[in-house]
Amino acid sequence: MQIGILGTVSLTVNGRQHEIRAGKVRTLVAVLALEAGQAISHEELAAELWSGRPLRNARNALQAHASRLRRLLDGAGHTPLRSVRNGYLLEIPQDGVDGNRFLDLATQGAAALHDRPAHAAELLTAALRLWRGPALLDAGEGLRCQAAAALFDERRLAAQEDLISARLAVGDERQAIPELRRLVAQHPLRERLSDQLMLALYRSGRQGEALEQFHHTRRFLDQELGLSPGLPLQRRYAAILAHDPELTLPETHAAS
Repeated sequence: MQIGILGTVSLTVNGRQHEIRAGKVRTLVAVLALEAGQAISHEELAAELWSGRPLRNARNALQAHASRLRRLLDGAGHTPLRSVRNGYLLEIPQDGVDGNRFLDLATQGAAALHDRPAHAAELLTAALRLWRGPALLDAGEGLRCQAAAALFDERRLAAQEDLISARLAVGDERQAIPELRRLVAQHPLRERLSDQLMLALYRSGRQGEALEQFHHTRRFLDQELGLSPGLPLQRRYAAILAHDPELTLPETHAAS
């Protein structure tokens, strides 16, 4: 059995994907998948499914939604949804949830970035391919799912930055530039992305564009937050102006 949370909530049993039409059942699947193998109390589940709004007979309503989920899980051999004292537990391996596989691959990729950038790029690419849209897109408005979605989206962006660092480390600036421009437009306050774009442009013989990227970021930060660029971005700007030879070295070495 596989559960997808990196996009809409999905459930695959014996290779067949099941549509989860009921919103409360989707939320139940998502919450249990986030804590796969761990019990979650009726109170916590009710707070998530009904977003903290009081509900009469919440336990009976939970039992009804759990029964609907069990019907979807028919064919999984044994029913992985277990009733435990004062709660429920989804008994599946950690790698049965795509979010956990993503985190594992992204962590491995980040660890390999410094010494094995080509391998890191493979791991990070595999991690990012698991995504089908914003995390937990249709999991409801509960605080637990909303917080998890924000965390996953942050980790996704960090993995994208790491992947670009891996590409720069192996000299693949031309492939990195279009992706960096897209990400910078989406996340203009993310200075690491601007730093990477400046480096990629400089290495591609586009010093003027690299310097303009710095000034664009400086103006944006000043207008939006009243701040100046951080020291890493200022140092990158100074290095580009000085044609620092270290700029031509792999990023992982130049940044160490």
